Amino acid sequence: MPQSAKRVILVSRPVGEPKASDFRVEECAIPTPGAGEVLLRTIWLSLDPYMRGRMADGPSYAAPVPIGGVMEGGTVSEVIASNNSAFAKGDIVLSRAGWQTHALSDGKGLSKIDPKLGAISTAVGVLGMPGMTAYTGLLDIGKPQAGETVVVAAASGAVGSAVGQIAKIKGARAVGIAGGKDKCDYVKKELGFDDCLDHRDPDLAAKLKEACPKGIDVYFENVGGAVFEAVFPLLNAFARIPVCGLIAHYNDTEATAPKWASALMRNVLTKRLTIRGFIVSDFAARHGDFLRDMSQWVRDGKVKHKEFVTEGLDSAPAAFMGLLKGANFGKQLVRVGPDKA
Repeated sequence: MPQSAKRVILVSRPVGEPKASDFRVEECAIPTPGAGEVLLRTIWLSLDPYMRGRMADGPSYAAPVPIGGVMEGGTVSEVIASNNSAFAKGDIVLSRAGWQTHALSDGKGLSKIDPKLGAISTAVGVLGMPGMTAYTGLLDIGKPQAGETVVVAAASGAVGSAVGQIAKIKGARAVGIAGGKDKCDYVKKELGFDDCLDHRDPDLAAKLKEACPKGIDVYFENVGGAVFEAVFPLLNAFARIPVCGLIAHYNDTEATAPKWASALMRNVLTKRLTIRGFIVSDFAARHGDFLRDMSQWVRDGKVKHKEFVTEGLDSAPAAFMGLLKGANFGKQLVRVGPDKA
């Protein structure tokens, strides 16, 4: 066991894009578990766009990370010492240990990971929160029907890639939007989307219209910005728009109403659009269904996934800043410690 632990502290609240000075990596003593507690060693740390919201102190669905607090995050961890009868040394668990190499837990919120379902890293990826976000948002809100057109932005990412592949499983046409030729090629050739467009293309709106000749029935929204502006005119009557993120706006420094806001509300009425924001925890009761279906689809090769890994806890701040700019190619993970599996 190492002589000390590491953690990443939030030093200041970003204005606009987060910068390196908003974080501090510091060493600390490895804690000792008390009665009923377990000591966790972090193996995999998940980095996700929602963390940008946790760095701000405005109103939200979850409390912000306090200044001087450990950055929030889902982890795959190993129990290396236990005073809790529910967990044994060596258990691999899903936890919310955050950006640190070691953490204490009283066992609440921990769940054992079944390595038979897949590599343990998938517990924070395709078989974890991102995969369940795609599954529940698309199926419970988007409700794609055979022959309909589903469009998803950030299509090479952890959520978007699953959305398009599930849409195909359900018999819909899947059109992705991603950043750059390599990502678009991956989405089409490896993931099997019907088409994928580069969001950087100045002709995005025209090309999206060409790719969706029958309009758009489901738009899975996780980006906002210029992508939504291209999608908006193509929405069909009774289109459904699950909203799980707005990454294009996370670094905005002031709120401004877009020029098309009034047109949007008019179309919500005339086209009878359904726009519903959601947090994956809204669908907690669906976790068993998700794990059953998604693990089977992964085993059958119907859902493929890609991981983008950086090494060591020290890499987390830069990797997170890159994630917000689309630098990752697939699910962004940090390998904090050895994965013995």
